[in-house]
Amino acid sequence: MGIFSKFFGALKKTKDAISKKISQIFVGELDDDFYEELEYVLVSSDLSVEASSEIVEEVKKLAKKNKVKTEEDFKKLLRQAMTDILTLDEDEDTYPTLYTIVGVNGVGKTTAIGKMAHYYKSHKKSVLMVAGDTFRAAASDQLTEWSKRAGTRIVKYGEGVDPGAVVYDGIHSAIAKHDDVVLVDTAGRLHNKVGLMEELKKISKIISKEWSDRVQTYLVIDATTGQNALQQVEMFNEIMPLDGIILTKLDGSSKGGVVFAIAKKYGIPIKFVGVGEGIDDLEPFNAKEFVENIV
Repeated sequence: MGIFSKFFGALKKTKDAISKKISQIFVGELDDDFYEELEYVLVSSDLSVEASSEIVEEVKKLAKKNKVKTEEDFKKLLRQAMTDILTLDEDEDTYPTLYTIVGVNGVGKTTAIGKMAHYYKSHKKSVLMVAGDTFRAAASDQLTEWSKRAGTRIVKYGEGVDPGAVVYDGIHSAIAKHDDVVLVDTAGRLHNKVGLMEELKKISKIISKEWSDRVQTYLVIDATTGQNALQQVEMFNEIMPLDGIILTKLDGSSKGGVVFAIAKKYGIPIKFVGVGEGIDDLEPFNAKEFVENIV
């Protein structure tokens, strides 16, 4: 199954929340009332007021300029305006790269790391997983299971070990083995924000000191949380500036519109999306295909 087919299935709920409602309000008269209703549809689909307002203003201008009359012509303009919001300047992937994966407990962080490992391994990259979440008892065991499924190496220690020490040893193992991709798991304890901040800052310092190649920090968020995801982006971006977002559980959500809110408010690109339960169901994000599947 290709990425387009996976998106089509995963985005059905988001599509129902946006595309069908646009068809319902489109009656051929593109007046102020229509655009007001359009903005309401977008905002209620978790696009955020800022992103929705920008999209509506752009499509309103283009529709008038092009004398648009039909629903399909209008949706073409809407798709372009929405794609523009999601199209951000991004660094090209180079290797080796160390990815620090952050996120609160329960968003599917460990699963996302496992699927990332499989993705890079299937693209002929050597991968090392580093079990830096030593506070949650099952985290290391879960990551070990994923390393077996993906066929990658893993550096791990027992529960309660200093995560900084695990990351340090993982980095030097990756350097020694010339790994292309290093995936570092981290703790996600929201109930102790101060402790989490200090822990992540310590890990960041170790990475900066010991790893001289490309470093990326990705935040894993659960698509079903909608606008609440913005609070998580805000918090983690303060601790460790984020280079990308991994959006999980997209197939179970009607709130996929939150990607527009993130792009507009923070300028952080969506890197991967979870579109199912299988090991190969984490896919690189494609803005054009995403928009085509919801409008």
